[in-house]
Amino acid sequence: MSQEGRHQRRGENRRRSVVFGCLAVLLMTVLGIGLAAQVRVNDNEDYLDSARPADLLVVLDNLGRREAAIREDIATLQNTLTTLQNESGGSGAALDEARAELDALSIQVGSVAATGPGVVVTVTDPRNGVGSEVLVDAVQELRAAGAEAMQIAGATDETVRIGIDSWIAGPAGNTVVDGRELKAPFVITAIGDPPTLSAALDIPGGVVDTVAKSSGECAVSQSQQVTVSALRDPRSRQYAQPGN
Repeated sequence: MSQEGRHQRRGENRRRSVVFGCLAVLLMTVLGIGLAAQVRVNDNEDYLDSARPADLLVVLDNLGRREAAIREDIATLQNTLTTLQNESGGSGAALDEARAELDALSIQVGSVAATGPGVVVTVTDPRNGVGSEVLVDAVQELRAAGAEAMQIAGATDETVRIGIDSWIAGPAGNTVVDGRELKAPFVITAIGDPPTLSAALDIPGGVVDTVAKSSGECAVSQSQQVTVSALRDPRSRQYAQPGN
């Protein structure tokens, strides 16, 4: 190989190293935001229980902005991958790893469907005794147990993907998830380690017991193949602009 060719190849390798370095920083930043948000939510459960409606709206708005920011990062990562594919011919282990990380972020915000091992949780409520707080507990327990993707379906096949800024409210018999009214029976599909997810719901005094005390029934089915197909609609930015 000529000296000019060696210099050109070194330049390409240096450029790819810089690109992947940027990807690593971007992904660590995004995942750090998600983990920090989860810790703050867990630490502030007592505050949320007693907060005024106006304060809860602020919390929800902040979560919505966080999801919008992650979507911006995903778009940036997609553009970077496109550039990298054009430069490298679309091959290489590093490129495959970057694609996998992009898929993980897309699943986190609910912009793509997901398939994998997990559980299907069916909550029947013949006497309308199961309130929205039970579904909130179920979602929180599944998240804490490592669920990577979730959706909730109602009796009319209305299905809602659970995202970063999802909310569940309403009295028993009138449950609303992200603005959509769902009627029992509820079916929660969650992707993660099946035994771990199942155990999280069946602890003494947990979701299964709470549903039973409300004259309902909670059945948890483990599977090596479940599908979370519902998608979340992207939200446009209102205030935030990309930094320089």
